[in-house]
Amino acid sequence: MQGRTARTAWILAGGTAALTLLAATGAHAEGRGDIRVTKTVVNNGNNVIVGTTKRVTYPIAITIRDNSGVKGLTHVDVFNKTNGWGFSDWVDTRCAKSSSTTSVCTATMTIVPAWLPDSQPEDVDHAAGVWQVNATVKANDGDYWISDRIAEFKMKRASQLTTDAAPEPVAKGSKLTITGKLARANWEDLKYHGFTGQIVKLQYKKAGTAHYSTVKTVKTGEAGKLTTKVTATSSGSWRWYFPGTTTTARIVSTGDAVKLK
Repeated sequence: MQGRTARTAWILAGGTAALTLLAATGAHAEGRGDIRVTKTVVNNGNNVIVGTTKRVTYPIAITIRDNSGVKGLTHVDVFNKTNGWGFSDWVDTRCAKSSSTTSVCTATMTIVPAWLPDSQPEDVDHAAGVWQVNATVKANDGDYWISDRIAEFKMKRASQLTTDAAPEPVAKGSKLTITGKLARANWEDLKYHGFTGQIVKLQYKKAGTAHYSTVKTVKTGEAGKLTTKVTATSSGSWRWYFPGTTTTARIVSTGDAVKLK
């Protein structure tokens, strides 16, 4: 899709992915000769997190082997494993030879959130979740292989999390109210909306110590709001921790330090 307009590229990504996924149900790979993909790593093994404004670029490192040596990649496609929709643009590929028969070809993928609204015939948020990688590889002797589902990874919506502890300072033995809000990116309107019904961990670190520990778990309410009360026994910092879901990124809020009177 390199060289196309941004909006057209996104729409074609979804349509191509759907057709590829349907074709893949009949055969997981096809081609000619002994060329094969032996390993694929997406984004260095990390989830791909997409928010509402920042361009996201991530690599797909594909290890390819053939007796004659590797010529390169002729196609790379990524999309949601369940519904077949995708929106990553393949913008560059560089291959590095590791031996006479093996090369690692790294495809660079990019996502610009501004292109997401109306890029698919359904709510684009449905594209979050488990994705798969398809690729076509070619050897120096003309061998080729169309490889379906050579890797799976998670494409997630970015999240935000806040913490506020009050009153500050607090008397020892008094109640401290910890509030916050969990929100996640909406790819339809490019805004963050409260994420309700999620289990979030309240964590505490005593002043002078290095690590947080979980005190309790709380479920987010309306608009993703969090609130709970604890007894203040010492000075320290409080924070919320959300472990994430299949579609939404994990996040840890900034700690709020509270001193005793």
